[in-house]
Amino acid sequence: MVVQGQLRRRGAAARVLWTGAEVAVTVGLVLLLLVVHQLWWTNRQAQQAADRTVQALEREWGSDGTPGGEDSGADSADSDGGEQGANHDGSSSAAGSSPGTSTRTRRATAPRWDQAYAVLAIPRLGLRVPVAEGISKTGVLNKGYAGHYPGTAQPGRAGNFALAGHRNTHGEPFRYINRLRRGDELRVETKTAVYTYVVDKTLPQTSARDGGVIASVPRSQVRSGYGYREPGYYVTLTTCTPEYTSKYRLVVWGKLQSMRPR
Repeated sequence: MVVQGQLRRRGAAARVLWTGAEVAVTVGLVLLLLVVHQLWWTNRQAQQAADRTVQALEREWGSDGTPGGEDSGADSADSDGGEQGANHDGSSSAAGSSPGTSTRTRRATAPRWDQAYAVLAIPRLGLRVPVAEGISKTGVLNKGYAGHYPGTAQPGRAGNFALAGHRNTHGEPFRYINRLRRGDELRVETKTAVYTYVVDKTLPQTSARDGGVIASVPRSQVRSGYGYREPGYYVTLTTCTPEYTSKYRLVVWGKLQSMRPR
């Protein structure tokens, strides 16, 4: 009887261990599938959709490089510029006026919310990505787009043309902007013009709440000595850092070098 009782207890323990192992394997497979979905499938979907959007914009603008109709929002932004700085919550700071712009010029309609209206090209990274108005995750960033901070300047305008993009997942267009070096080109293509900016400075890490980096005159409010003190024609790229976290922000700044009509 004692031997049979021991055998039954051993059998029950073995069943418990086997069930526990099956549960652990199942949980592991589910977690693996979630990781694959997040790190591979979302990237694949977003990158393909972003590529299609770039191609659609190019077709709209005309294959011969000529404008394809009425001005896009990027080039018909408010005549005094959309040249406002903005905090990361979208609130505006001081604005300035574009050189040579009349205050009597008609104020045009800005790009629609979540509308892709430009293409950002970074030759060093082999990147061509749509630029859309706004920085919402579902409407812009998770589509693999670069998002334009509301209230900051439009391409080629005085002030700071500030963009955000994912570093990991959902197309991760800004994953490798840490590789950019001074002198690298950042081209912004719109329906009517191509604006070439040149990378000038990098801020490796700052607070996610450092709104100064996207101000009209970009300057960190957290990291002393990073940024600018004079008005100009700037571009700002922001993304999360370190990779696979959203604790801090990585910032790349550039200055407008040239503008070429399409």
